[in-house]
Amino acid sequence: MGESGPEDCPVCRKPVTESLWADEHWRVDPIGTDSGLPAAVMLQPRGHHDLADLPAERSAELGPMLRRAERAVRAVDGVARVHINRWGDTSAHLHFWLLARPAGLLQLHGTFLPLWEELLPRVPDAERREAHRRIAAALATEGGTAHAT
Repeated sequence: MGESGPEDCPVCRKPVTESLWADEHWRVDPIGTDSGLPAAVMLQPRGHHDLADLPAERSAELGPMLRRAERAVRAVDGVARVHINRWGDTSAHLHFWLLARPAGLLQLHGTFLPLWEELLPRVPDAERREAHRRIAAALATEGGTAHAT
């Protein structure tokens, strides 16, 4: 997806108001609605870039944005750690997965979390919406706009 550019990229076509949070250059989007994790989100640049062609200005922001997003996800109740992953096999638009490991489930450390997530009990919709609201609010404390309310 997005190999030809922004015209065939679902991230570029997705309205920013569907994100949890966004600023001029970055957005944080929810990942699905059926998960056993306390939170699962994606950090993505708003411009159509992959890691190899990320402009210098966005590259300089990447570390601080990952740190900021990780702190926001950790603001959700029941999160012990946040696993940050980049798999670029299905999209030419750069995206980082932030997966919240539930507290007390040490057996899901490292690569086990994405492999075994589907076996966890599903998080109820109300809890997921509250997690999204908390992530958006935490990100907005340092600027940008929270879209999840």
